[in-house]
Amino acid sequence: MNQVRVAAPQQAASPAYRYYVLAVLTLIYMLNFLDRQIIGILATPLKDEFELSDSRFGLMGGLAFALLYSSLAIPIAWAADRFSRVWIMTIALTIWSGFTALCGLAGSFTQLFLCRMGVGIGEAGGVAPAYSLIADSFPKSQRARAMAVYAFGIPLGTAAGTLVGGLLAATYGWRVAFVTVGLLGVIVAPLLRLSVRDPERGAMDEHAAPKEAPPFRDVLRTVLPKRSFWLLSFGAASSSVCGYGVAAWLPSFFMRSFELSLAQTAWYYSGISLVGGVVGIWLGGAIADRLGRLSKAAYPLTPAIAFLISVPCFLLGMNSARLIQTFFPDAGANGWQALAMAFVVFVVPTGLNLAWLGPVTAAVQQLVPAPMRTTASALFLLINNLLGIAVGVFYFGWMSDLLRPTFGEESLRWSIYTGMAFYMLSSFLLYRASRTLQHDWVD
Repeated sequence: MNQVRVAAPQQAASPAYRYYVLAVLTLIYMLNFLDRQIIGILATPLKDEFELSDSRFGLMGGLAFALLYSSLAIPIAWAADRFSRVWIMTIALTIWSGFTALCGLAGSFTQLFLCRMGVGIGEAGGVAPAYSLIADSFPKSQRARAMAVYAFGIPLGTAAGTLVGGLLAATYGWRVAFVTVGLLGVIVAPLLRLSVRDPERGAMDEHAAPKEAPPFRDVLRTVLPKRSFWLLSFGAASSSVCGYGVAAWLPSFFMRSFELSLAQTAWYYSGISLVGGVVGIWLGGAIADRLGRLSKAAYPLTPAIAFLISVPCFLLGMNSARLIQTFFPDAGANGWQALAMAFVVFVVPTGLNLAWLGPVTAAVQQLVPAPMRTTASALFLLINNLLGIAVGVFYFGWMSDLLRPTFGEESLRWSIYTGMAFYMLSSFLLYRASRTLQHDWVD
């Protein structure tokens, strides 16, 4: 892997090549989320296999993954600011895909827990280097949209993990689902290494950036005093607590409250994730890029408003069966009318809740000079993922168990209700970030 200080100057990449790089990185991010989120659709067979409560499954689905994923992202990002980002991502993809396949061979809860930790180790090197590659491939005026396109990997991966994982599990068992999606990533890894090259750092910025990566302490001294960094990080983390938690538990909710089978849930929830996620992420990035020309505050304000709108839409979707019965008393509580209404209504908050990805990640890139971007992104992701994944997945399972004596099989519904408060908190924090971002912005 070549160190940054010896990298030779490169000619500006053609637009076609930049878009190709973005497409490959989006594919890798799709595999990242496919392997990460497949656990949600497999919750019921895994709980049955290993006799898990909702809380214990939440630990395995969240903490097992997030612990090493979040903590290792910092040293890996430090290395990515000095060595080949493409090499690091190739190795990371191979590791997390291999451990996903090994999940299918687990013979106990402990073995599955350890394999999910292995997935987290690999995925620690998958995102922050990609943020830096995109920032060095696209001009500042296009970065929020480029980050939004990259974030398409989230709904694409979630939809693919839900659909493929659910259908394979329903037909062949959950072990085959893990092994199949894991081997897919191992096969794709050489494509990244052989067809993508590291761009010169800071090449797309208006001012030339030094090629020497600064010491880690200098990155800390630059980013940590900035209020915008903390507000953006904890704003994103608050939304991720609910976002990751809902993504992990909604399949179980549909199976319990809508009485859908595993295969039906796979088709149903993958459609919601795909349609809502792609539209919401793109609109968030496009709106922020357009309004950001007038004011930097648009980057955090766009998702702040989106979260406020999403909460009542989400509650409406979860109560669609009751609303259908109010207007159509002869329709079944879980008939096609309720399912169709729930699908349409769930698409809206699914999109709104992912609208932050392009604007916020683009804003974080502009809090530091180009040679610090990978490490700064990793610090952001440390906060976002350690809280979002570890707390979010566990919180909903723990709250479901806590409420079960009162609400029975509907305890998961009420657990998700309580989680909506995290979106409200996120909206407030991002609004506060809009007041400080202009001051902390680095051109």
